[in-house]
Amino acid sequence: MLAALALVLAACGGSTTATGVQTAPSAGLTAQPTTATTPLPAALSTKPTVTVPKGPPPKTLVVKDIIKGTGPAATASSTVTVQYVGVLYKNGKQFDASWNDSSGQPTSFSLAGGVIQGWTKGIAGMRVGGRRELIIPPNLAYGSKSQPKIPANSTLVFVVDLHSIS
Repeated sequence: MLAALALVLAACGGSTTATGVQTAPSAGLTAQPTTATTPLPAALSTKPTVTVPKGPPPKTLVVKDIIKGTGPAATASSTVTVQYVGVLYKNGKQFDASWNDSSGQPTSFSLAGGVIQGWTKGIAGMRVGGRRELIIPPNLAYGSKSQPKIPANSTLVFVVDLHSIS
């Protein structure tokens, strides 16, 4: 859990200029709305496999809905509860996953400050019950600052399941 929070809470240094977001077509899957009486889609109960695309890493944020949620949408200032897996674009090696924490439970955090810009921009607009892939270039991640298990100037790939918003 500590590694998950350290990754998600580490801020990307300095830049506040948006560099653009590239969206990819969704797989056409939809999820049911999440309410107190409606469970999350079954697909969100298992850890996803992250597949890194072939070719050079993108220069802009890529957002792809794997499962489109139908619940409330996150904003850039939302506090979200998620499960996620993060891998390095260059070799597909997993560097963090909330699924691997001792509890295996989703983790919660605010998208307003404190997280890398790629998460704030990439999760905004995502709906509860959704699963989304984010490919985050270095300038929206950690840039030239290395992190444990993440070399400097790394492009990151995340698959994120949005469980709730508060």
